[in-house]
Order: sequence, then C-alpha cells, then structure tokens
Amino acid sequence: MPSSVPTIADLMADCTRSAVHLEMRDHYGVAAEADEFRAWLQTGSVDTDPNSPGWAPWVDAVSSAVARGVVVRRARIVSEPVTDYIRYEHASTIVNVHAGEQVRWLPRRRASDIALPGNDFWLFDDRLIRWGFFSGDGALIGHEISDDPAAAKLCAEAFDAVWAHATPHDQYQIH
Repeated sequence: MPSSVPTIADLMADCTRSAVHLEMRDHYGVAAEADEFRAWLQTGSVDTDPNSPGWAPWVDAVSSAVARGVVVRRARIVSEPVTDYIRYEHASTIVNVHAGEQVRWLPRRRASDIALPGNDFWLFDDRLIRWGFFSGDGALIGHEISDDPAAAKLCAEAFDAVWAHATPHDQYQIH
C-alpha cells in the first residue's frame, strides 16, 4: 500500500528520547506476516533470528536508536485466554527484546480503568504520533501522522498507565 506517511524506521531514526508503541488488538492480519503466521500455526516454529531478512531491518532500527540513548518501549493489551496470534507474537518477542526494546503485556481485564485512544499508535519523543488503522479482521488499512498536543498527551498518559500495570515480557505467562 503506497503511503506518504514516514516509516517507523524513519521516525525512529529522527527520534531523540523515546519511542513507545501501544498495541491493543488480539489479532493482526498484516499481509507481510501471513505466511509466517500460517507456518507457525502448523509447526510451532517462528523466526527468532535477529539477523534474518525479516528481522534485520527492525533490529538495526531499534538498536541504532537505543545506542543513541532512545528508550524504546512496547506494550500489548491482550484478552485472556490469548488468541493464537498473540501466542505467535509472544513467541517472537525475544527478537524485539534482543534489539533493545522493553516489552510488557497487560491483560485486558486490568485495563478497564485506563483511558485509551481508539487506535494503536507509536509516539515519538512525546510529541509525534503515528496512528495505525486496522480493519475488523486485522488487516492494515493505513497510517496517519499527528502532532496534535492533546492527542500526544492522551497517548503518553495512556501508555504510561498501561506500562505501570503491565507485566515484563520475561515474566508474562501466556494463558
């Protein structure tokens, strides 16, 4: 899908302090992952090689940002018991951690008292948002950039609240 919205890697490269990502869906039907997800469903095996062609660009973007002093955090709000897709994500998250991301998981039932934006987002340096829009079946339908201060404040506060309640990746047990 052609887009004039900067890539996450480009935004990460321009970031100076922090990059946070909040994921709130139980399934993503992203076309680029479809074959690997299907293979994981059949075999239980997933690519966790940070040097593989599928991971290397991401690992490079994150590790370069972290080396510059950028704190990169990802939080996932998930329903329990988790979906197969969340199991798949959990199985490959070790690569995110290897790259330098801090990752936490929050069971949806523990998010009830948190004011959340309506869409997944990346927030860079507490000021620039890259919204992610998905269809009902999880297909990526687009992105949008916003520097609206009120929206950035909502995203920062929501992420911080989720982060405070969430469990670090190495301690989160899939249910």
